[in-house]
Amino acid sequence: MTTTEPTPTDATPGDITPFHIRIPDDAVADLRDRLRNTRLPAPLPGDGWDAGVPTTYLRHLVQQWVDFDWPGYQSRLNEFPQFTTEIDGQTIHFVHVRSQVPGATPLLLTHGWPGSFLEFLGLVGPLTDPAANGSTGPAFDVVIPSLPGFGFSTPISAGGWPNERIARAWVELMDRLGYRRFAAQGGDMGGAISPEIGRVAPERVVGVHVNGSFGYGDAVDEATRATMTPLEQDRLRRIGEFIQREIGYVALQGTRPALVGAMLTDSPVGQLAWIVDKLRAWTHPVQALPDQVLGLDFVLGNASLYWFTATAGSAAYVGYAQDGQSWGTAPVDSGVPTAAIQFAHDVGIRAFAEKSNTIARWTDVEDRGGHFAALEQPQVLLDDIREFFATCR
Repeated sequence: MTTTEPTPTDATPGDITPFHIRIPDDAVADLRDRLRNTRLPAPLPGDGWDAGVPTTYLRHLVQQWVDFDWPGYQSRLNEFPQFTTEIDGQTIHFVHVRSQVPGATPLLLTHGWPGSFLEFLGLVGPLTDPAANGSTGPAFDVVIPSLPGFGFSTPISAGGWPNERIARAWVELMDRLGYRRFAAQGGDMGGAISPEIGRVAPERVVGVHVNGSFGYGDAVDEATRATMTPLEQDRLRRIGEFIQREIGYVALQGTRPALVGAMLTDSPVGQLAWIVDKLRAWTHPVQALPDQVLGLDFVLGNASLYWFTATAGSAAYVGYAQDGQSWGTAPVDSGVPTAAIQFAHDVGIRAFAEKSNTIARWTDVEDRGGHFAALEQPQVLLDDIREFFATCR
């Protein structure tokens, strides 16, 4: 359903090809027809979030999606320079915007699930041209790849995409762009992959910055718990609640990604609900609706991206079902200076993070923000990124 512009008829591995999003009109019309013909269940008793996405709210989003101006949204996306290249047999899509400021630091931004490269687009202007956006901070060249199996980095060519392989692919991508030394930032999966880049190429990475739940665990003895601050004890409590109440999606995506793909690739409302359930659970405050916190354009644009690229199954496969993923395994410390910012929803604990990372900066933001920091608290995130990497230059 997508094409590149120009079509790379003679492209060879290693080439970087300009990419232009072009979803066919009939695909947009088909989505709208499916949405108009949606069959929703009767609301469960109470129609609350404890059982999933409330039917009343889902119906509202479906109505908004029918009217969503995808062609206009697509045009805005195409204002960002986009490219594809083949790395390790896999098509990789990415946004690349160079700063006009001399000496700008190359910055690699990595998203997670159920997000996409769309999360970071609002940061591109402030990062590449800080003066025009009212900042005196350092400038960056920005590279935003789509993870294998996500969005336009599809279809999946072969299995075996654990974090280390993705990290090596990102190093190769930066090589092809001419960046010998660079910085890395990310959240969710990107919060695991970015430190991994430092491990596979420590001599290349000037620093790593992560947001989200970085450094966590639930198996803590009482003596250790007693040494923790009230904030850390609250985070530990919420980790336990997550494992008890919310981990079902991990089990399903981690063991049956093809089943997830079959269900969601044929049902746009199923795809929307699957994503929105986590958008609401992982944003702050949890009482607010996802479109209020993240913006309706992102909620519907992100769901549209998953729908048009038919990537529910491949994203689940790469994100959760990989043999060799190091869930719960403490990795080796790369020695690369690492910063973490923990917003109100996040559950990272510094002492845990320090077991495997050289923590040079740790910022706790207790009263605002959640999992999708680039959308929820962009200015706070930008300030933390600038202040940290200014010390790494």
